[in-house]
Amino acid sequence: MADPSSYRPKPGQIPDSPGVYKFRDEHRRVIYVGKAKNLRQRVANYFQDLANLHPRTRTMVTTAVSVEWTVVSTEVEALQLEYSWIKEFDPRFNVKYRDDKSYPYLAVTLNEDFPRVQVMRGAKKKGVRYFGPYGHAWAIRETVDLMLRVFPVRTCSAGVFKNAARTGRPCLLGYIGKCSAPCVGRVTPEEHRELAEDFCDFMAGRTGTYIRRLEKDMTQAAEEMEYERAARLRDDAEALKRAMEKSAVVLADATDADLIAVAEDELEAALQIFHVRGGRVRGQRGWVTDKVEAVDTSGLVEHALQQLYGEERGEAVPKEVLVPALPEDAEAVSQWLAERRGSQVSLRIPQRGDKKDLMVTVQRNAQQALGLHKTKRASDLTTRSRALEEIAEALGLDTAPLRIECYDISHLQGDDVVASMVVFEDGLARKSEYRRFQIKGFEGQDDVRSMHEVIGRRFKRYLQDKERTGEWEEQQAAAPAAGPAATGPVPAVVPAADDGEPREDDGRPKRFAYPPQLVVVDGGQPQVAAARRALDELGIDDIAVCGLAKRLEEVWLPDDDDPVVLPRTSEGLYLLQRVRDEAHRFAITYQRAKRAKRIRSSPLDDVAGLGETRKQALIKHFGSVKKLRQATIDEICEVPGIGRRTAESVAAALASTTPAAPAVNTATGEIIEEDDGGN
Repeated sequence: MADPSSYRPKPGQIPDSPGVYKFRDEHRRVIYVGKAKNLRQRVANYFQDLANLHPRTRTMVTTAVSVEWTVVSTEVEALQLEYSWIKEFDPRFNVKYRDDKSYPYLAVTLNEDFPRVQVMRGAKKKGVRYFGPYGHAWAIRETVDLMLRVFPVRTCSAGVFKNAARTGRPCLLGYIGKCSAPCVGRVTPEEHRELAEDFCDFMAGRTGTYIRRLEKDMTQAAEEMEYERAARLRDDAEALKRAMEKSAVVLADATDADLIAVAEDELEAALQIFHVRGGRVRGQRGWVTDKVEAVDTSGLVEHALQQLYGEERGEAVPKEVLVPALPEDAEAVSQWLAERRGSQVSLRIPQRGDKKDLMVTVQRNAQQALGLHKTKRASDLTTRSRALEEIAEALGLDTAPLRIECYDISHLQGDDVVASMVVFEDGLARKSEYRRFQIKGFEGQDDVRSMHEVIGRRFKRYLQDKERTGEWEEQQAAAPAAGPAATGPVPAVVPAADDGEPREDDGRPKRFAYPPQLVVVDGGQPQVAAARRALDELGIDDIAVCGLAKRLEEVWLPDDDDPVVLPRTSEGLYLLQRVRDEAHRFAITYQRAKRAKRIRSSPLDDVAGLGETRKQALIKHFGSVKKLRQATIDEICEVPGIGRRTAESVAAALASTTPAAPAVNTATGEIIEEDDGGN
């Protein structure tokens, strides 16, 4: 491990102009490339106190042994040089997106004398026009089959084409009218190229011209009583319309745009791109990457733009690029894109309308792609085994923790405080063992105290189950000095029915199965200490405890002043993160459900035939349920839409309920104390 101070540039040595810098390791390999508006300020940030650096940045600067830089004139030149160096050196600490699959494209080889329509994968070739990418190759073939009726472009291979030209006989497509047969001279090279260009124009979104032309020719043929030709033109127009229907209209103004969305966590990111041409989604792409450098959403977007458009020119770069966050040098990136397109490119965040709605869809696809990637990674047995071994080694456990339980606390500003318990066995979620808790020991916001209560309740239940089955007495006899919990009765603390506990047929809560080898809590030192204290109070000393702090993904152990920092590439860290995130998801889902149920509750809910609109009208008229309860039937009838029979039902329902619980203003969603008379 190198000391960054050993290769730190001297003061004043670094220029304060735009440029690109690269770090090299002891083998002279480039391990990181970056750009900056001001090289002096940016590079100096890497040589501050290591404790202040992000863990990934700290790893990079201690791996490097030298730093170099190149001065450029503008920020756009810096962007271009950064892209070139990343492509040339493939630095290990730079974010590099990798396709989550090899996407097929519809390609038209305009670089050939007789252009060919075909499915292509892999690197793009110069002089070839690409459309897509598509999710499946069969989708391309279906589209091409429909369009060959109108644009009979060559689709055969070079060998088939040469053989047909030698024998003077076209292939089957030539006989059935789905190829213009340039191989045997039915059309000239110029006429065939014109067909290929028309094919490209249609695929690029200029569809209306061709359909209108076909319909006009069809009408003219019918008027001239050339009914067979009119029928063929009608079928051609229908084929083009069916080809268009395969990509739904999403933007009514015939926009050409790429929409980019990012889903990320602390270790990985997934990126989805929708290619919209002529208002229709013409292709979709997905990338995943490890976050090997300290990068936020705007940085991920900038890297994606570089990789996506770095080799593109002309119309392959759309007029509009919609992103979830603008890059740090948005103006320079926009100028770089404009240079590649040859005209202005709009780079912005959609704020409203159809484009924002479509961005939500792209974001949802990105989230699903990240989840699918994690699921595939977690389903590998070898990977799970390695993850458990790494956790055991990092935490100093004797054996791999085959059962891991994770706890998280969730609340909204101290209200509806709940907790979750999720279980992973052999690295996989065991959802039948999940549990959720309401915090009952106190009111208000105190995550540490809440964690102590939940851990205590869970393991009191565990000890209670052991006592009930006789397993506890056997252990007492075998080990009479097991601890304070072994010498006295175990308190019977059973979660209430509204905790959402699974229950046996007789109504008793199901037992908590068997104990874990590792308890993980969402949080840092305070939460870990609370969990350890709860176990110590019960005399349980054979269960390991750790905490995972979200800010830097640090693993905290009881009584340790410094965290355990697992390597970024560690499968053990990845598993702990999945367990923590699942506990957070389960807790916040329960908390939101409880809050929604509380807000929706109202004495007016019991009035038959009283809908939400009229309930809101009543509350808005009187200001609170308390004032409505004090109103007469005649006063209730004054509310628009409330008849006498309904007013009598409302009065009767309110009279039969006690005002002990807080009322709810259904017009605003606010909870109103009955004695405050609030509005």
